[in-house]
Amino acid sequence: MPTLALHAFRHVMQIVTELRIDVNHSPREVGKELDAIHNRMNRSLDRLHGLPEVKTDIPGIVLRYREADGEYYVYVVDARRGRLAGYTVFNRLIEVGRRADPYVRAPHSKYAEPYQGMGLATAVYRWGLDAGLCIISGARQSAGAHRLWMRLARDYELGYVGVRRKQLSYLGTSVRPGVLEDLHTRMILLGKGWSLGDYMRATGMNRSEDALSQQPLG
Repeated sequence: MPTLALHAFRHVMQIVTELRIDVNHSPREVGKELDAIHNRMNRSLDRLHGLPEVKTDIPGIVLRYREADGEYYVYVVDARRGRLAGYTVFNRLIEVGRRADPYVRAPHSKYAEPYQGMGLATAVYRWGLDAGLCIISGARQSAGAHRLWMRLARDYELGYVGVRRKQLSYLGTSVRPGVLEDLHTRMILLGKGWSLGDYMRATGMNRSEDALSQQPLG
């Protein structure tokens, strides 16, 4: 391969690799955003005021949540210190078609630095999964987020899917490294009450011929 072409190829591959890495925001940026949200939650006329509350097993931590246009916003409040520790949004995914849309949500989170590593995101994900939400990973995922998904896979069914042309394709419970690196490859976790077969039928997901692990469609 000519030198210039080789250099261009390496540059493109570097960009593709970087796209798999989650975007990191500075602690100061995150802190300012969380403070602004918390201030809104304390304004009596704001739509974030008086949201339903869910207790957690973490001392002093409660969840407050709201739904808007099919998306779920979960705010993690440190009630003891009167602070917003962070939040997770279960977003709709524009990459899937109309049939799958009600059953696919992609979580995105921001947590203040002092609250990271406390299991707060895990508690929120479990809240969503136990409520029956089925979640899908994004094209970008940090190392910490990947570890979180692997921990949750001990209690919830995890699989890999391809997302192309608004269609979901089931790839199996494991994939080859080359498939894993593809930006179209995502992970899914099935919420409580879902079997793989039911989820495939509800979303119109097909089974890829490249699937490495076949599972019964219960």
